[in-house]
Amino acid sequence: METVLVTGHAGFIGAAVAQRLLQAGYRVVGVDNFNDYYDPALKLARVASLAEFPGFSENRIDIADAAALRRVFIETRPDRVIHLAAQAGVRHSLKQPEAYVTSNLVGFANLLECCRHNPVKHLIYASSSSVYGNSKVPFAVDDRVDEPVSLYAATKRANELLACSYSHLYGIAATGFRFFTVYGPWGRPDMAYYEFTRRMLAGETIELFNHGNCRRDFTFIDDIVEGLMLALDETPADRKVPHALYNLGNDNPVALTEFVATLERLLGVKAKTRLAPPQPGDVEATWADIEATTKRFGWRPRTSLSQGLERFAAWYRDYHQLRYPASA
Repeated sequence: METVLVTGHAGFIGAAVAQRLLQAGYRVVGVDNFNDYYDPALKLARVASLAEFPGFSENRIDIADAAALRRVFIETRPDRVIHLAAQAGVRHSLKQPEAYVTSNLVGFANLLECCRHNPVKHLIYASSSSVYGNSKVPFAVDDRVDEPVSLYAATKRANELLACSYSHLYGIAATGFRFFTVYGPWGRPDMAYYEFTRRMLAGETIELFNHGNCRRDFTFIDDIVEGLMLALDETPADRKVPHALYNLGNDNPVALTEFVATLERLLGVKAKTRLAPPQPGDVEATWADIEATTKRFGWRPRTSLSQGLERFAAWYRDYHQLRYPASA
């Protein structure tokens, strides 16, 4: 029974990954600081189900605390690491840049140092589609990504470069995944699909930035978890290069207008909308080229936007104890 250390285990993706690992029989060591970027009550609710597994333990520390993180590595001796802890959100990075430097840069460097001095079989870490900026679509992993349009994107690209350097210098087998607009039950309240749902049910107006001319490659949480699990099982030692990057996206960008129409149908309400100019740091479109991911891991997304949003809407109604039509 291997031990997997999951940073950000109280987060949206982290909690889903930790649960899948526990169900598969792994021991899971969680690391999270339970910060208040959004309501910590949601994070506590996510981890409540994890505590039911005897193979789960958690450490409420900040990855920016190098000494505390070292202690966790020394005490638990993880076989593999899935690093998902980060300060998230493109727009928040315009207001609190220091939080991104601390968590995404200092914290990630601390993690790499721990993997260097406490060798692990495989380090999997989260990057983001935001590193592509406003480049051509679809985005391929070998595209140039040296013009980030947000600080968040810049920190994620820096993570990739740091991981590549550590892999070459110290032989750390590392795989980075660029996530594309992950959504689903237990998601983040700051994400558009969650905020739109809240506002639509409250009869409030939603803003469609870039005058509604946006497309996003929405990727359901279960598909993301499946990709990470497939990567966890591979043997990176057979690579010629110890570091690799892949996209995890739906390979099917959806227009913002279609996204809102799908929510309207599932929630049974008509959205009140207001067209707004582009937001700093946003890109017009995202679209994942997943050919390399499919070739390496045999992975392809299985969940359509309609299916995924239907599951999210059902969860939202239950979690917030609301009563409204499941469909219209």
